[in-house]
Amino acid sequence: MKNQLIPEETVNDIRSKNDIVDVVGEYVQLKKQGRNYFGLCPFHNENSPSFSVAPDKQIFHCFGCGAGGNVFTFLMDIEGYSFAEAARSLAERVNIPLEINVNEASEGQKQKHALDDMYEAHELLRKFYHHLLVNTKQGQDALEYLLERGFTMESIEKFQLGYSLDSWDYVHNFLKKRDFSIERMEKAGLLVRRENGENYFDRFRNRIMFPIFDRQGKTIAFSGRALAAGDEPKYLNSPETPLFNKSKVVYNYHLARPFIRKKGAAILFEGFADCISADRAEVHNGIATMGTALTEQHIQLLKRSTDTIIICYDSDAPGIEAANKTADMIRDNGLHVKIALMPNGYDPDDYIKEFGEEKFQNDIIGAAHTYISFKMIYHKRGKNFANEGDKMDYIESVLQETAKLDSEVEREFYLRQIATEFTLSLESLLNQQGKVGKYNKRAPKQATQAASFQAMPAPRRKGMKPAHMKAEETLLALMLHDRELAYRIQKLLDGMEMNHDDHQAIITYLFAFYEEGHEADASLFLHFLPDVNLRKIVTEIEMMDFHHEPSEQELLDYVNQITKYKQLMVIKEKKAEQLEAEKRQDFIRAAELGKELISLRNSL
Repeated sequence: MKNQLIPEETVNDIRSKNDIVDVVGEYVQLKKQGRNYFGLCPFHNENSPSFSVAPDKQIFHCFGCGAGGNVFTFLMDIEGYSFAEAARSLAERVNIPLEINVNEASEGQKQKHALDDMYEAHELLRKFYHHLLVNTKQGQDALEYLLERGFTMESIEKFQLGYSLDSWDYVHNFLKKRDFSIERMEKAGLLVRRENGENYFDRFRNRIMFPIFDRQGKTIAFSGRALAAGDEPKYLNSPETPLFNKSKVVYNYHLARPFIRKKGAAILFEGFADCISADRAEVHNGIATMGTALTEQHIQLLKRSTDTIIICYDSDAPGIEAANKTADMIRDNGLHVKIALMPNGYDPDDYIKEFGEEKFQNDIIGAAHTYISFKMIYHKRGKNFANEGDKMDYIESVLQETAKLDSEVEREFYLRQIATEFTLSLESLLNQQGKVGKYNKRAPKQATQAASFQAMPAPRRKGMKPAHMKAEETLLALMLHDRELAYRIQKLLDGMEMNHDDHQAIITYLFAFYEEGHEADASLFLHFLPDVNLRKIVTEIEMMDFHHEPSEQELLDYVNQITKYKQLMVIKEKKAEQLEAEKRQDFIRAAELGKELISLRNSL
């Protein structure tokens, strides 16, 4: 999470002057209990408070879902901000100017002024279009059309739907009278330059207007739905502008984000109408792309709020094909994906109107298929199983899909279904899958050095933990609190690594942090860590109470617990190897391993 654009001194100044209790308190109702503050976690559903904020350490941690970090990561998680956006927001709270390169300041100020004008114009037009729709005779036909389609006044108000007049120059004159630069308004996508290059006309005319918001809730573009028959295109979107890039913007994200976090998933729809209909059906975590396929930029944005996306596209052939490609992209980017399939001939909007909100929630979204379950349905399309060739093609396709799974249990689960359906043996399917390839695991893309440490994540357990786990966490807590003590513990470990890879990753980063000259500071160290999972573990460990200076014997006891666990793992491996040797009737090797086991046990 280290930032290359803002000086470290400025980052530290912003961090130290923003009390995390005050910042978190704007989103969570906190009550003080002892040294810390507690409240209901904003990142998952819960009835009793497990979300803790430690003012002395300037960190937060949820003992329920594991979320944790410092004041920067809290804003990044809750608002979906980038680091720079979080830094800007926090700097403004405490009146700290962010440094700007002197050579770029003048040009930067000009660009900022131009963007501010574009934002202001979009906000004005959003309010104007909405007013025309709900309060004027000119918008009456458009309003009646929406109501007939099943839109409610509540939805119209919530999503700020509007109407653009059937005029070529009303918006042009509207903006000109308010002293907006007409050339700039063309760059903002609100006006179009005529072929003569001198005059301009309104981009949107006689259309139902869907405002597009950025993740902070600012209006940045519009999509206009044609009202007149034959008026093409049916949906006219704002062009790419300095404010709007359809490959990065997700419709309704600003409203859906808190519900995405609460539900643990985002529901991806094909269009605005489906998204709004789903919201009316109490599915508030719905989003849609802007007339384009899902992109990696969209996925990176959604990753800030969830690790699961449920696709809910139309049930026609194009919808199924789009769902298939989208599911692959989501999974390739390391997220969980499910597919909510509509009955044939329905889109989400139609289904809700005919069957109601509850059935949509339970029978469609609640019954979403897993990735492989959907793939099995997808590959069946158009197949005639009375034809041996079609049957073999289908089985081969499913074998290729299941080979991508990391879990052996999952692979066997789906292969058993195939075995039952086609009266085949599970063994033959497993053998055939082995020929398909070496289980093509689609792991999440890693962009940090910590990737190599993620092979065996330490379990975050409630209640009693194994002695070696407790020992590792206690040593980590001590190393995080005291730089000199960290080096003492390093000597005692004498090159030995932790049993759990994420713990070892934290130690590696911690000594790099200390080598840069930093003193012990948990909140600053969280800024140094590039991996969100490691940050969660550090905040959990930081919440441990350890109030006394440990003796040398205590430290040795912790190190011995770690060593003992390693020896137990070696004993376990040797025992398994001995049993295998006995099965092979290799009694000489079995006897040798028996001697090694005796020696290892005596050394415990």
